[in-house]
Amino acid sequence: MLFSADELFLPELGTGRMSGLEFLHVTAKRILNQVPTGSRAPSNWTINVYRGCSHACSYCLAGATPILMADGRARPLADVRRGDRVYGTTFDGKYRRYVPTEVLDHWRTVKRAYRVTLEDGTQLITSGDHRFLTGRGWKHVAPAVRPAQRPHLTPNNELLGLGKLACAAQHDEDYQRGYLTGMIRGDGHLGSYHYERAGRAHGDVHRFRLALADAEPLDRSREFLERFGVLTTTFQFTEGSENRRAMRAIRTSSKAAVERVKEIVEWPAEQSDQWQLGFLAGIFDAEGSHSGGILRISNADREILERVLSAARRFGFTAVLEPAKENGVRSIRIAGGLRERLRFLLTTDPATTRKRRMDNVAIKSDAKLRVVTVEDTGIDLPMYDITTGTGDFIADGVVSHNCFARPTHEYLGFNSGDDFDRKIVVKINAVEKLRAELADPSWRGEPVAMGTNTDPYQRAEAKYRLTRGVLEALTEHGTPFSILTKSPLVTRDLDVITEAARTLAVSVNFSLGTLDERVWRLTEPGAPNPRRRVEAMARLSAAGIRTGALMAPILPGLSDRPDQLREVVQAIEGAGGRLLGLGPLHLRPGVREHFLGWLAGADPELHADYQRRYAGTDHAPERYLTELYRRLGRPRPGKIA
Repeated sequence: MLFSADELFLPELGTGRMSGLEFLHVTAKRILNQVPTGSRAPSNWTINVYRGCSHACSYCLAGATPILMADGRARPLADVRRGDRVYGTTFDGKYRRYVPTEVLDHWRTVKRAYRVTLEDGTQLITSGDHRFLTGRGWKHVAPAVRPAQRPHLTPNNELLGLGKLACAAQHDEDYQRGYLTGMIRGDGHLGSYHYERAGRAHGDVHRFRLALADAEPLDRSREFLERFGVLTTTFQFTEGSENRRAMRAIRTSSKAAVERVKEIVEWPAEQSDQWQLGFLAGIFDAEGSHSGGILRISNADREILERVLSAARRFGFTAVLEPAKENGVRSIRIAGGLRERLRFLLTTDPATTRKRRMDNVAIKSDAKLRVVTVEDTGIDLPMYDITTGTGDFIADGVVSHNCFARPTHEYLGFNSGDDFDRKIVVKINAVEKLRAELADPSWRGEPVAMGTNTDPYQRAEAKYRLTRGVLEALTEHGTPFSILTKSPLVTRDLDVITEAARTLAVSVNFSLGTLDERVWRLTEPGAPNPRRRVEAMARLSAAGIRTGALMAPILPGLSDRPDQLREVVQAIEGAGGRLLGLGPLHLRPGVREHFLGWLAGADPELHADYQRRYAGTDHAPERYLTELYRRLGRPRPGKIA
């Protein structure tokens, strides 16, 4: 039986201070969740009574699960439809290869959700019945219910695939300028000429022409030019023959239009990331090739070659300049195998589909797809599934089939933007379910951590009071607990916390990245004022509660000046708290796309710095954390989770 999201959840709209929020009620099958072995969480057990977060932090969102389509582009799983063509795989007796296949069906069902985390940081939300292709064959996510047995994922299993699929560039004005620069400088004809003509005052001629065999880049160029006010006409440039493809072209002879085109394709003094992505896409559509496992861009112009090399290396590609041919043409090759070639194509987003294909390429990759953890989320969720002609498909870079959900908040069918801030999933049976689990004779009273996923004292707690109920249940059953929050609302429950602390190990800690009001308003618009968190810390300390703060996330270039760091530490210690450590911004997959997208609009120059700083990694370099402790004037105690 299939369900829609509206049938699964009963939405309730927030009012007053909670206007704009939507609460979706679910009943959880389990509240106490065991932390996987090797996790840096402070306890072996966690509780999260809410999903989604009303603090609206710029670094707290994830994206949709991308499916690799047969045209070499990626599309969110929820948007794939019957009749679409995607990449699947077939085995030819020696190698498993990528092949195009048709989507035969697409639907949604409801199953228990598991989270699979891979070495490269990818997080996959899926059902326990879902299977991934590993080096030892297909394996289910979770074991079968006893007594039946089936192969299932365990830590250190290696999944097969390409690795996480990159996000495509946005076609903003800078991208369009870059694309037209690469395309027209690479393959266009542009100029103004003066001729002496009898009987005429002047013989000036202005010409712009772009002729291509592929319709897609020509149509994109015409569309981009129109957005800049340049109108062109389309005509047949050459007829096709047995050995040559037909070519179409666009042109204009208007002086104003030709001058405008010259202006558009001028080398800019400052080249933004978007301009460079567009430039790489345009020059690849004009002068690039992708065949035989090699992606090249060829040209004889030294300046163009130098700019291609610079742009490619800016985004972490290994670009190799090959020796010149007899005609003076040189090629730049993108090294690193299929994984890097696909990253180039997905990131730059050229228009020519035939150059993006990877039909019949063998599945070989050095991507870090080792399974780190497999976690039961404790919630039944809508699961997306597609059936294909090959029986599989490529989901976020791994070979996969059956019941796949969108990551993080998107597994509920919400979008990857404001919905995470606005739509809060509430486990309305959390307290009742927890009491039953704590009463189970097998429960050994181990410490429980709260706030490891979403804030237990976000705005929803003022309405539902589930966290307070959880604290009361833990106290009654003699279970130690710790809380991590950004909200002073925690002091509402000071009576319960104080009672628990008389006999149990209890701590309440805060995440506090900055006291700079400008940075706070910029990056955490929905989170409580950081100075109110310090005041709450002081109240807890005065009541004898063990408290402190993790200074996180520290944002390079925004909140990492020595005076900013010292101000936070002085406030923590002045409130009677402990500094738990320093935590630089972690751009895990999904978070990375949202945060960098936000930063590109907020501070383009800083965005370029982050692109370089976090190139090829989710974490700031280790030397940066060491440098933060140096700025603070304190020895580094060790790595901070």
